[in-house]
Amino acid sequence: MGANSSSMGELANNDYLKRLAGNTAINPIDPFWNQLLSYSFLIPINSADGKLLEESTVGICKTLAINNARSGNFGALVRNFLVRATELKASAQCEDNIFTWQTYNALFIIRSLCKYFVEHLSEELIIQQFEAKPPDMGGYADPEDIGPLTEELMNSLVELLVDVPVLSFTYALHLEALNTLLVLLSLQMFQPQPASKFVLYKYIMQGRCSIHACLLVKSLLRNFSGQEKCPPELYKHTGDNSSVMASVAASFWSVMTLGMGGAAEKKEEDYHETLLANQSLLFLLVLTNHCTTDHSMHNPYRQALFAFTNSQDPSSSSPTKTPATFKLDFSQLYDALCVALRDDQSTLLLYLLIHRNTLMKAFILSRTNIDQLVMPLLKILYHAQDRNSHHIYMALIILLILSEDDVFNKAIHEIVIRNIPWFKERPISEITLGGLLILVVIRTIQYNMTRMRDKYLHTNCLAALANMSSQFTNLHPYVSQRLFDYVQYDGVRPVEVECKGRTGLCKYDGVSQMQDLAVLEEVIRMMLEILNSCLTSSLHHNPNLIYTLLYRKELFAQFRTHPTFQDIIQNIDTVLAFFNTKLEQNGHTATVSPAEVLDLIKDGSKQFRRDHLRKFPDLKFKYVEEESPEEFFIPYIWSLVYHSSNMYFNASRIVLFSLTSS
Repeated sequence: MGANSSSMGELANNDYLKRLAGNTAINPIDPFWNQLLSYSFLIPINSADGKLLEESTVGICKTLAINNARSGNFGALVRNFLVRATELKASAQCEDNIFTWQTYNALFIIRSLCKYFVEHLSEELIIQQFEAKPPDMGGYADPEDIGPLTEELMNSLVELLVDVPVLSFTYALHLEALNTLLVLLSLQMFQPQPASKFVLYKYIMQGRCSIHACLLVKSLLRNFSGQEKCPPELYKHTGDNSSVMASVAASFWSVMTLGMGGAAEKKEEDYHETLLANQSLLFLLVLTNHCTTDHSMHNPYRQALFAFTNSQDPSSSSPTKTPATFKLDFSQLYDALCVALRDDQSTLLLYLLIHRNTLMKAFILSRTNIDQLVMPLLKILYHAQDRNSHHIYMALIILLILSEDDVFNKAIHEIVIRNIPWFKERPISEITLGGLLILVVIRTIQYNMTRMRDKYLHTNCLAALANMSSQFTNLHPYVSQRLFDYVQYDGVRPVEVECKGRTGLCKYDGVSQMQDLAVLEEVIRMMLEILNSCLTSSLHHNPNLIYTLLYRKELFAQFRTHPTFQDIIQNIDTVLAFFNTKLEQNGHTATVSPAEVLDLIKDGSKQFRRDHLRKFPDLKFKYVEEESPEEFFIPYIWSLVYHSSNMYFNASRIVLFSLTSS
């Protein structure tokens, strides 16, 4: 590194890095530091480049880890960054690009070294690397005056994220601050103990960093809401790298191309990624999902996320008694969620907001364009075969929480959706959002029973349908057909069972189902209850459902003598008898056209007395989070960091989760 450009292959023999890793202490005022931090290295941005970088520098990192106890050079580098960081806010305002550039370079080296420490050392040894003092402290503050250096670095990075504005030339600096904090907290991936036991997590949750909890969460949400794309200067070569110091305006950021190093320049349209939004979201999820069950440690970031209010609503106030909160534009955040709701991390953020922030939940449920939020969720479920099980589960849980609200259940049947390019089951030119939701949830049940075989997943699918059932309105003919597809059962005496494929999958009369008949009965029972709920609440609004009921009436004969279904079938039989009589009164049924049948159904619905139907308890289900959510969320979130942060982590050293299941 240093003032000249370096390629990854040359790093192991770079004189500046070798001196930094050596056992000789470097004086704080030595010109070496400015020379070290004036390098024009193309910084990696994806995990492949990150892996190549680590392979090229592992020897340097290992040597420094050994020699640092004597030289204190790592601590000197950190202190050099801290001095610069105190001036960053003023520097950003006056656009001192060279100063920002060198500060960024210092932080990138710190992050690279911390990454090696985290993956190879215990937390105690990591902190020792920070606390090793150079023989001559020079002009640096005495450690006893500023506190643990690790905490100072973490606090400095938090203050950077809160205080330094995001501009084109500070964008990469914000990214690096987030990456460094993620690396330090990634200790959780490599050492098997609760986060509350780590000193690093105590620093972030209880130390000086926690003072900025509200402002930090606000900054991270604002970064996500902004969905700001990586500035073109960060990925377009605009000048000669060697002229950095001579012409900052022409080529300063050309050396900070974030890791295209050595490869052909990417086209502008190929690299409009919202990198800062992604890293901000990952870091927010890490902050808010650790230290949530240990009563000895309070999580201020989680509290801030669940209590912030709408800056556009003067009457908005915190739903908690705690005054420590902040205001954010709900509309901007909602729009960002609608746009970004395609990956695990954005889905998980929506889950946290809609489950725990009551004001944000109310705001979302009041949207007249709720389809913009629901459609991406349905697309996730529709393409379940391309998603991991956690992502499917979170999308479904969000729909379940939404379905708890009757206003939502009514509104989705008033929104008409046209032209759905990703829906391939059959051509549908027009359907209500509610009808499409039913189709996708039924498809998810089918996928689960034939592929995933997760009892909780199909239970939640059925719960969502049940919550919505009393508000089913003007169901599309195809939706009506699909609702009856699961009311097929030859399980009264399960014969001709032919098992094929994976263990547990069997073929019943041409339909793949789970071998466990009890589960199949549970699904059918719930589907009958859903149909019953619709008939007793909104029969007159669903002529297509009645039409399908009459057309497939023979399906219900099998349930009349089965003890599991006898009670629930009574209402369906009552409806069938009434409309069969209506058809018979209007002539020979074989000669009646489908359109005429529908007209008869619509007319008969006005005359049908719903008080003839047996009243069953309302189908209402409420989502309740598991008692130990960290057992699910912490491995899940770190697997997202592993896969989605564009950083490289050594998979062979990860103990928190299995890559085969993440």
